[in-house]
Amino acid sequence: MKIYLDGKFVDSADAKVSVFDHGLLYGDGVFEGIRLYSGNVFRLEEHLERLEYSARAIMLKLPLTRAELREATCETCRQNGLADGYIRLVVTRGVGDLGLAPWLCPKPSIFIIASTITLYPREHYENGLSIVTVPTRRINPAALPSTVKSLNYLNNILGKIEARQFGALEAIMLNDQGYVAECTADNIFIVHKGELITPAASQGALKGVTRSTIFDIARELGVPIREADLTRYDVWVADECFLTGSGAEVVPAVKLDGREIGDGRPGPITKRVLEAFRKRVLVEGTRL
Repeated sequence: MKIYLDGKFVDSADAKVSVFDHGLLYGDGVFEGIRLYSGNVFRLEEHLERLEYSARAIMLKLPLTRAELREATCETCRQNGLADGYIRLVVTRGVGDLGLAPWLCPKPSIFIIASTITLYPREHYENGLSIVTVPTRRINPAALPSTVKSLNYLNNILGKIEARQFGALEAIMLNDQGYVAECTADNIFIVHKGELITPAASQGALKGVTRSTIFDIARELGVPIREADLTRYDVWVADECFLTGSGAEVVPAVKLDGREIGDGRPGPITKRVLEAFRKRVLVEGTRL
């Protein structure tokens, strides 16, 4: 496997960062997870824009222009002969000393991995996931904006650990007010009386690229959609539920905290959204 690392393509065994890199020491950096479908990098421009916004928010100067990032991302896929897969684009603060000061890191570092990913077994896309609510709360956006896709994912990891302890593959995380924020690695949507509803970014949800695609699909299908405050109760009594993310794509959730959602099977609106999503990924994006 070839990895793009600071302007060069190197073998994965030689793709190394310094132990003094602040991305490693402090989680100081930003990243994007991007999907590749049949030689089409899905919504690459939206991912690169979000990367730029995340970097700007933490005052991290990207080492490449948008055009250079686009080409480096596509070339990493080409170098690995990849037509379908998952791309991880990472920018760290770079090498510094053992202090926190980011201004003592003179040069950011960038690496791109193009490989494969399978978050959930195929049967869960057909039959749905059983998820739980975990005790660990989502970080308040006033402390760490959820709109910044940073390298500091410990909050999500703690939630993922708890989900596994409860025997689930994914879990809902609440914010400090008790409202649903998102899942540990996915955004969440419910269907209630024919309407799609999802938590707002202000409640701690990441503005996912797949999430924004669902808004486009809903308008295309004529399904009402909105952001709203959601509690666990709202999910318990929903007609349908599904999760979205670049890695997960669109996966139905049919049970929360031991309670069946709807009739306990993927619902009709979920199926229509999933079908429309699978068509879009082949035509929206950047060709290799």
